[in-house]
Amino acid sequence: MTVPRDAVPRVVVAAPASGSGKTTVATGLMAAFAARGLRVSPHKVGPDYIDPGYHALATGRPGRNLDPWLTSEDLVAPLFRHGADGSDVAVIEGVMGMYDGASGIGAGGSGGSGSGDFASTAHVATLLDAPVILVVDAAAAGRSVAATVHGFRSYDEGVRLGGVILNRIGSDGHELLCREAVEELGIPVLGALRRHDDIAKPSRHLGLVPVAERSAEAVATVERLGALIAESCDLDAVLALARSAPALPARPWALGLEATAPGVRVAVAGGSAFTFGYAENEELLAAAGAEVVRFDPLRDERLPEGTAGIVIGGGFPEVYAAELSANEPLRKEVAAFGGPIYAECAGLLYLARELDGEPMCGVLAGVTATMAERLTLGYRAAVAVSDSVVSRAGERVHGHEFHRTVTDPAHGTTAAWQWSTDGPAGFVQGRCVASYLHLHWAGSPGFAQRFVEACR
Repeated sequence: MTVPRDAVPRVVVAAPASGSGKTTVATGLMAAFAARGLRVSPHKVGPDYIDPGYHALATGRPGRNLDPWLTSEDLVAPLFRHGADGSDVAVIEGVMGMYDGASGIGAGGSGGSGSGDFASTAHVATLLDAPVILVVDAAAAGRSVAATVHGFRSYDEGVRLGGVILNRIGSDGHELLCREAVEELGIPVLGALRRHDDIAKPSRHLGLVPVAERSAEAVATVERLGALIAESCDLDAVLALARSAPALPARPWALGLEATAPGVRVAVAGGSAFTFGYAENEELLAAAGAEVVRFDPLRDERLPEGTAGIVIGGGFPEVYAAELSANEPLRKEVAAFGGPIYAECAGLLYLARELDGEPMCGVLAGVTATMAERLTLGYRAAVAVSDSVVSRAGERVHGHEFHRTVTDPAHGTTAAWQWSTDGPAGFVQGRCVASYLHLHWAGSPGFAQRFVEACR
């Protein structure tokens, strides 16, 4: 079958609710197609950082997020085309239930999120004109799964439901019962997975444990997922469904930045403690002229030679507080750095004076961080309170929060953002800006340009 150049083969993996098996199926499909020698482009709907790590492991390509809230509706298809360039097939894992949108993820602050399914799996599938595979947990149902499938097919005729994969099937008889019921609707059953608790991915207080922290175990898990999907699903039928997607009129995302400070070296924190970040953020830094280099605060005792700016994203520093604290040479170098620093969430904690009693860098003098009982999670429509190395006072951005820690104080004398009536948040201190707000810079590409120019 010849596929038009602009018709990127693509399929969205959705579910009626969280916990139905989307990540198992999506990651398994990616791994199974990659094992066939196909170039697979992995994508995730929503702001999640952890699933894309498993996707990257399965495909050998960066896991990329597609989120109309973070970047705008108009950028979803261009960002998809950018990420899928040179691929044979794209697999897009959904978020929550298929029609659960920004309001379900707690859109907060000024601005609002439009309709209730804005930024949902269904919304992104529509923006990409992509067929959907519905993963249905059939563990406690029989023919009733057909009623669920019928409801999802008829709820929005603009979403093309191309097939079903049954999950947690108990026996051959159970599979036959469910298959016949769904296929009576004229919808193909593309696969049926038996219960395989042995390949469940371990959880932590913010969700799944990131790939970077599991190494060989994560590789083995992804391989088992690929094998499970290969033996349980009709891969040829899934690929045919993906190839039925029409051409996308959108052009690939153009970074569109001028390299006004070529060769400036920007050090980006990585390693097991700092695993959260969007691939496009680093691509934008490079487009603005930066030489992006990685360093691991757990192991590297020095910043990379010639570092002119530091970016520290999200992750789980609270899990590694003792190890981060023990790397005193790097903490002291970061404290004395003086150049531009941009930090999100975990980066904020690392820059504090201490984290759960363990000394950190102390860039943010007087700020302490501790674990909290409550998870803070949600989209945020934020306004920059003051100028910083990335933003200008009054600028509006869309981001999200995802943490189970608090800082004391909650903000500095000069705050970074405000997104609710609770008051300002974050810190702008000299050439450092740090807060709990996660941003996808494709929605504000000028941030990368400003940061690199500040490094110059």
